[in-house]
Amino acid sequence: MLFIAEIGLNHNGNFDLIYEMIRRAKGAGADIAKFQTGWRQRPDEINHMNPERLAQIKKWCDYFEIEFMSSVLTEEAYAMLRPLRPRRYKIASRTIKDNPALAERIVRENDEVIVSLGMWEDSSRLPFQNPKVTYLWCRSKYPTQPWDLTDFPKDFRQTPCAGYSDHTIGIETAIMAVCRGARIIEKHFTLDKSDTTIRDHSLSATPEEFRLLVDIGRDIERKLAIGV
Repeated sequence: MLFIAEIGLNHNGNFDLIYEMIRRAKGAGADIAKFQTGWRQRPDEINHMNPERLAQIKKWCDYFEIEFMSSVLTEEAYAMLRPLRPRRYKIASRTIKDNPALAERIVRENDEVIVSLGMWEDSSRLPFQNPKVTYLWCRSKYPTQPWDLTDFPKDFRQTPCAGYSDHTIGIETAIMAVCRGARIIEKHFTLDKSDTTIRDHSLSATPEEFRLLVDIGRDIERKLAIGV
């Protein structure tokens, strides 16, 4: 089972804070520290990245023995990430919607790709028919309210989605997803939920909450494995 700590933009533009967020994500049990490359990317914006910064983030992840992964929003972002040779890429549903050619290229050129379906509206088909792609069920509302989840999978094993990308407040829905067979959980990660710099803080898990999510999730996984 994989637990992804979505650091995203929760560094608030403070690049050096990313080191501490990676360290705390590892301590909270996350398997992957995830970022977003190409979103609010200009030099004067909160998430400005360049090859040197991305290489430093990858180095920090390697140091703490946590996998580095990033969503890819633009061709420029993909060009910066490729030299780092990440094990897998994340394709946000926004990329599928706004830049399908880039999404297709990422799938074609890499061995493992995780795709969120939050903005994918065609229920009759999936974006890619490719065994290299793993899908996450997602609702692209920030935060996602309980009444936005009436079509939440009752059994992930009966859907094309291997996991769940969570935008709700709290960790309860992510735990529910594990109980229903999700094998990947992605949850936004913050050091301060009261921070109002960007909206994502309020729907994120603190290190303590993320640790609880991982511990409960892995125990549920063990029980399901023995037929409980």
